[in-house]
Amino acid sequence: MKFSDYAYQRPDLQSFKSSFQQGLDQFINAQNAEQQAKLVHELNALRIEFDSMASICSIRHSINTNDKFYETENQFFDEHYPETAELINDYYRALLTSPFRKELEADLGKQLFVLAELSLKTFEPEILQDMKDENKEGTAYNQLKARAKIDFRGQTYNLSSINPLELDPDRNTRKEAQDAKWKFFESNAGEVEGIYDRLVKLRHGMANKLGYKNYIPLGYARMRRSDYGPEQVAVFRKQILEQIVPIATELYKQQAKRIGLEKLEYYDLALGFPDGNPTPKGEAPWMEEQAGKMYKELSTETDEFYRYMWDNGLMDNSAKDGKMTGGYCTFIGKHQSPFIFSNFNVTSHDVTVLTHEAGHAFQCYATSRNQNLYEYLWPTYEACEIHSMSMEFFTWPWMNLFFKEDTEKFLYEHLSGAVQFLPYGVAVDEFQHIVYENPDMSPAERNRAWRAIEKKYLPHRTYEGSEFLENGGFWHRQSHIFTSPFYYIDYVLAQICAFQFWKRSLEDKEVAWKDYVNLCKAGGSKSFLDLVKLAGLKSPFDEGTVEWAVQPIKEFFEKKANVKF
Repeated sequence: MKFSDYAYQRPDLQSFKSSFQQGLDQFINAQNAEQQAKLVHELNALRIEFDSMASICSIRHSINTNDKFYETENQFFDEHYPETAELINDYYRALLTSPFRKELEADLGKQLFVLAELSLKTFEPEILQDMKDENKEGTAYNQLKARAKIDFRGQTYNLSSINPLELDPDRNTRKEAQDAKWKFFESNAGEVEGIYDRLVKLRHGMANKLGYKNYIPLGYARMRRSDYGPEQVAVFRKQILEQIVPIATELYKQQAKRIGLEKLEYYDLALGFPDGNPTPKGEAPWMEEQAGKMYKELSTETDEFYRYMWDNGLMDNSAKDGKMTGGYCTFIGKHQSPFIFSNFNVTSHDVTVLTHEAGHAFQCYATSRNQNLYEYLWPTYEACEIHSMSMEFFTWPWMNLFFKEDTEKFLYEHLSGAVQFLPYGVAVDEFQHIVYENPDMSPAERNRAWRAIEKKYLPHRTYEGSEFLENGGFWHRQSHIFTSPFYYIDYVLAQICAFQFWKRSLEDKEVAWKDYVNLCKAGGSKSFLDLVKLAGLKSPFDEGTVEWAVQPIKEFFEKKANVKF
């Protein structure tokens, strides 16, 4: 069945609550572990049905935020979805206090109980309204960006379609395009900062109600982090500062030389080559066809997966007015179907997003067919990003399908971009720690804090001529800061793991791919560090891992130092 034919019906909230409570009562009164295990799966079936409607609604709303029906339905889930958290926590409490816990752990796995304990740390009924308000503020931010109209040289663009002009070889064009984009953020700065101020105070208030000093420990529990905390993350950020920032800085120097400039300004950073960045040689439907060839040749597993996605219309990749920005993968449990959402604009980013989101989709496709617990569909986010970022590298041998004569340029751009991303990723993370440690900061103080962090991790960035950016406004564009606090470090942790998969694939591709598939099949059945171990990777937190992982990358750039692209 194609996604367009998936039926949507708003769930009857009271019926769901009643059925779930009835099943939970039966679980509590069950006489043995077998009965309880059976009821776990029955309760999961109720959750899957409810969440599938939420997923279908969310996808259709994000594809067209102007659709009034799905806007209203999305508001329903923003308002009422948090109400399910109380029921789920009652279920987790019953799991943890079950007289048959030992037998259930042996049958269902210990990770379920770790996740249950974390969940209980994140919810009490008194924060229910705060959670609803948090959802509404996040939606308001996404809608603000989705409805952006950017005037440039007599035409109107959105935040996705303006991007190719920001990469134009003509310096005046890319400067004017960048300035037009940032003018949108500057003109909406009051609204953006207001949304974020309310989000910070809501989250801090929720943390206080749950007994935390500030939002940071609550944020980590919400991210289901069970085997590391802020201290380990701070040490990891230091590794990036010491090992990666010098490499990234040197790459920017080489970039300036390559495009004929003494110094890169903020509007030059996205241009990697004097004759323009590599571009795919067709638009969204053509790229999807090339991906079909690629995944057929990569493995039998990816061939089966991609044909399923293609045949069932489970991708929406073309940018259009009213569509939310960015890209994501989600899952519709009722149909066991991943869904890929993105905004192609005929830049190299299209192909990176396609392989990245396909990595997520392949994981949940594989997991859903190998794990039978709802909680194990997704691992924690940093493990999720290993699947996506590693897929970007496993598909390198097929990039010629998309880029033809630009293939070598793309590979250089992709790898350098992956390295240069890391300092930005830790900058976002450090910014969020400072914000939530100091929830009463004013918007101006937050902007100054961001600019100071930029200077630490991103010393190449200068904003001469842009008062908005020089005053610290760049973070306003980063959706994760608003809607997924503390998520961003997950990309950095995962990138170090993906570099390891790339390194291993150069040594023994078959073994590396086998470990990758096993990682995808495991889903969320283990914690992050246990999944890293399962995949044959080194922990990013261990001293020396970052330096070891980037060694082949240094060698790659040394070989390309004098290449004329």
